[in-house]
Amino acid sequence: MSIPPGRRSDTPVQKVLLCGDASRHRNTFCGGVARDGSALARRGLGVAAGLLLDRALGEPPDAWHPVAWFGTAMGRVEHLTYADRRTAGAGYAVVGAGLGALAGAALARLGPAGLATAVGVASAGRMLRHTSGQVEARLVAGDLEGARERLPWLVGRDPRGLGEAGVSAAVVESLAENTVDAVIAPAVWGLLAGAPGVLVHRAVNTMDAMVGHRSPRYARFGTVAARADDVMAWVPARVFAGLVALDTGLRTLVGALRGLPPVGPSPRTVLATVRRDAPAHPSPNAGVAESAVAGALGVELGGPLVYAGRREERPTLGSGPRPGPADIARARRLVDRVEGAVVLLAVALWAADRDRASRRGSR
Repeated sequence: MSIPPGRRSDTPVQKVLLCGDASRHRNTFCGGVARDGSALARRGLGVAAGLLLDRALGEPPDAWHPVAWFGTAMGRVEHLTYADRRTAGAGYAVVGAGLGALAGAALARLGPAGLATAVGVASAGRMLRHTSGQVEARLVAGDLEGARERLPWLVGRDPRGLGEAGVSAAVVESLAENTVDAVIAPAVWGLLAGAPGVLVHRAVNTMDAMVGHRSPRYARFGTVAARADDVMAWVPARVFAGLVALDTGLRTLVGALRGLPPVGPSPRTVLATVRRDAPAHPSPNAGVAESAVAGALGVELGGPLVYAGRREERPTLGSGPRPGPADIARARRLVDRVEGAVVLLAVALWAADRDRASRRGSR
């Protein structure tokens, strides 16, 4: 779907929404809760299938995209409820989260298929990687203006005046932050709370993108949506940082097994960068994700930017040179491996539970 510019943070407006027949097998969901064994493990199958669904199909057309429907509905709710008060914004946020919860509850009745649908609709990893590749290709071709024109599909900052390093940094930061919002968070909330958790998060994240701006109109009205998004992304952001560190460690281990010298930072460096730099970022979650990627790539992200007509002094994250087009490709491969790791971990949860159930049944 097209991503409108002009949001509170550099996140795309991603996806919202979506469970029937209860299986005759005893190891299944009923209304989103496992009848037997670990609900967390059984949800792993739905989460993995949903992420694979997004990887295979990507985004539906805007006219058929549930997040676009949700955005249209919430635009009407805003028109009816807007007032320059936090209480009005709280009511708006409750309505949006309620819609997400109702849609999720309906999908939960479909069991793992409903969870897969919810995760697939709420995930946007394929679109994120594809769009970042388009910006990279323009930079490699020397088309800086074309790269600037494409950048608002990924971030809300003003691209005018950005050089090659500025555009590259914006894309790498978007890959980090939005992988949390559009890959890790749907997976985490799917495992923890099933389809309702996935779609409440997507609703909250979409409302944050719509009204969570630091602008005169939304400074108070959007506060509750913005804070709710911070709360719901807190665990996923830290899961992402851990997976980035794990990825660097595995790559170092594989290289050592092949007799190759260490290449790139160590997991300890990644986590040290997060501990050192993330607290200075205005977002409690974007700073964690971006500093993890900066540490893994050995580049410097962050710094001043222009957003919604205002210059913001952002802290720098990581140590090293400013990124270039090649670092966009490195970041894209990194977040792709992280998503693959989530799929494998989710399948492993489900397989381990199946194995335990099989052993119990054979006794």
